Amino acid sequence: MKKTHNRREFIRSCSRYSLGIALAGVTGYALKDATALQWVWQVDPFKCTYCGRCATHCVLNPSAVKCVHAYALCGYCDLCGGYLKPGHIDRDTAAENQLCPTAAIERKFIEEPYYEYRINEDLCIGCAKCVEGCSAFGNGSLHLQIRHNLCVNCNECAIARVCPSDAIKRVPAYDPYLVKGSFSDDTNT
Repeated sequence: MKKTHNRREFIRSCSRYSLGIALAGVTGYALKDATALQWVWQVDPFKCTYCGRCATHCVLNPSAVKCVHAYALCGYCDLCGGYLKPGHIDRDTAAENQLCPTAAIERKFIEEPYYEYRINEDLCIGCAKCVEGCSAFGNGSLHLQIRHNLCVNCNECAIARVCPSDAIKRVPAYDPYLVKGSFSDDTNT
């Protein structure tokens, strides 16, 4: 005897198969998004030319770009090129002699002739004046980084579009900070 299928059973079977395929597709799409590699924006400290555009072209005000200090590279100099204005002979640390326009660099005496320099990121605007001074007259322990707790992770970073040295690039989120030397644990966080 031949089994016949009626229309109602056919519609139920098609509905089950369609629902199963839809659920498999949604599950696959969700798994793809959960395991996709995330990317973030970052400044390559070896390409940066200290143009100052990080301070003026970020969609945030103040900029998500901040100066960081690689302490292991620092010479702790009394006459710091990133702290005092260029050509400054007198070691007077009055505000008019400091290079940073917002006084974001704090200087602490350690012992003669050594000082420790810390960046107050709340005051830093990412202008790169201290980075330029440190690179010109020091060992380059100051450099810029995009702070990801502040960055809105724009798809088309405004700073990256205007960067003359193409120093702003996408990096994997699992390794977000590009640091001079291999001293990533020694930077301000």
